[in-house]
Amino acid sequence: MINSELSHLRGSPFDALRSLLDPLTPAQNFDPAILTIGEPQHTPPQLMIDALRANEHLYGKYPPVGGTAELRGAIAGWLTRRYGLPDGMIAADQHIAPVNGTKEALYMIASVITERAGHNQPKPVILLPTPYYHVYHAAAVMAGAEPVFLPAGPETHFFPDLDALSPEVLDRASAFYLCNPSNPQGTVASADYLRAALTLARKHGFMLVVDECYSEIYDRTPPTGILEICAEQGGSLDHVIAFHSLSKRSSAAGLRSGFCVGETELIQTFLNLRNFAGAASPLPVCAAATALWNDDTHVEENRALYREKFDMAEEIFGSRFGFYRPEGGFFLWLDVGDGVEAAKQLWTKAAIRVLPGRFLSVAGPDGVNPGDPYIRIALVSPPENSKEALTRLANSL
Repeated sequence: MINSELSHLRGSPFDALRSLLDPLTPAQNFDPAILTIGEPQHTPPQLMIDALRANEHLYGKYPPVGGTAELRGAIAGWLTRRYGLPDGMIAADQHIAPVNGTKEALYMIASVITERAGHNQPKPVILLPTPYYHVYHAAAVMAGAEPVFLPAGPETHFFPDLDALSPEVLDRASAFYLCNPSNPQGTVASADYLRAALTLARKHGFMLVVDECYSEIYDRTPPTGILEICAEQGGSLDHVIAFHSLSKRSSAAGLRSGFCVGETELIQTFLNLRNFAGAASPLPVCAAATALWNDDTHVEENRALYREKFDMAEEIFGSRFGFYRPEGGFFLWLDVGDGVEAAKQLWTKAAIRVLPGRFLSVAGPDGVNPGDPYIRIALVSPPENSKEALTRLANSL
């Protein structure tokens, strides 16, 4: 009575972390510091609160699955402004689907773009980076695809090596999930890399699924977006869908609001499926999201706080543990030799909870797990809290 595909799901990295650390006693001479979950702790913008309160009378109405015209217009305006797109390239009523946070949409889109295999036919392939966001894997499995993990280590700037992909695998692919900036490594894909990925998608007929949820948390240079590459090639969104979220950009994880943008047929099909799933954002949430996408000032203020924490981390770690300033996102990806053992020691000796890289990665055919040497540290607390925790962590390591 249970879908057999569920047996192929990998466990949550946070369940694995609880199994590892909960039996252990944390150091008693420190207040616990939780540096595991990428949940921004900066104060959400007041304009979001104001919009929710001003529209609270609309909680009594069923919202449309496509959001409001005002929200779609604000999103189209932000995309055009942020990526320097030609006016009219993004049609608010054709290319945009508001979603309840991108997590559920990244999961659901795989079912839209993947044709299940017939009897005695090989499964389609969905390409995933490793380390990876665990939702990508679940999306592939439940869409009836074979997940194919692509190592993303330091030798390729922490992105999969596109030149290593065989034509046979590419021809079977229905999708390639690409996170830019990368999670957990915090590197940014070059324009040339994005061009190459888009060329492969169009040549071999798969969907390039670009998770750009960390695009607005960057150190110095705004990351190139896949829509910029589409614009320079004539503006077609063919074989592309990109995802953006207010969780990181606006420190509004609890709002559960984001969007995806792609070719018209795909977006309209996706919205039709969502009609059945009942996945619509409440109208006050749409109003708050509209206000946030229309405003860029609070985003720069948010970025400044992360830059302050990058400065702290650089001062504290220097060149130790393979430290480098993340180009984007808010994670540190430190090489500590054995991430699992380091996580246990940090918890029992310093009351610091971090995520071992092994829990975010899959071993290759050679048995090597690219995440084994690493720990992931989420720099999500306010700067004053982060400095104490990072100093304690560095001293403990």
